[in-house]
Amino acid sequence: MNLKKIHYTSAFFLFIFICLHLWNHSFGILGGSAHVQIMSQLRVLYRNAIFESILILSVVVQIYTGFRLFFRKRKNQKTFYEKIQNWSGLYLSFFFLNHLGAVFVGRWVLDLDTNFFFGIAGLNLFPWNLFFIPYYFLAIVSFFGHLASIHNQKMQKYVLGVSPLTQTHFILGIGILFSFYIIFGFTNQFQGYEIPLEYQFLMGR
Repeated sequence: MNLKKIHYTSAFFLFIFICLHLWNHSFGILGGSAHVQIMSQLRVLYRNAIFESILILSVVVQIYTGFRLFFRKRKNQKTFYEKIQNWSGLYLSFFFLNHLGAVFVGRWVLDLDTNFFFGIAGLNLFPWNLFFIPYYFLAIVSFFGHLASIHNQKMQKYVLGVSPLTQTHFILGIGILFSFYIIFGFTNQFQGYEIPLEYQFLMGR
């Protein structure tokens, strides 16, 4: 298998997890309890040893192959979506590396449940939110931007009279709107969440 095929193969398992994860995050608008309840149900699937091992391996492969593909393609980007694919892939590699490391430190070093409140602590405490709001926002946009770029490459057919390029724009647009929705749901000045003290400790409170 060449580098691109390895990248696409490992992306399959990661794609499944990210879709479940974002679906879980969509419940943040209903409050921490709703989010945690859905997360507890999903963890039966992705916290078992087999799935989690495959997931971690997929992330490692994605980071390695993603960096390799970025530097291979960076001088040959011509269209807007070729650039989006390359740069969104680079950002996702950075995000996976940082996010996975944070989760493992939270679980195994700090002995915290890396749940909804672990995720929103930085989003709601100044000055950390100046970093974490764009950090999470760009991660979701990059995921949809990467999907849109791949769709733009592979899709050659009109659907209900809609051109492939318009379909691609639609995917990216949905990703941007969904990113605003997730950040809105995770931000306590809008929702009134109370962050437990053990999670405020993460931000030096």
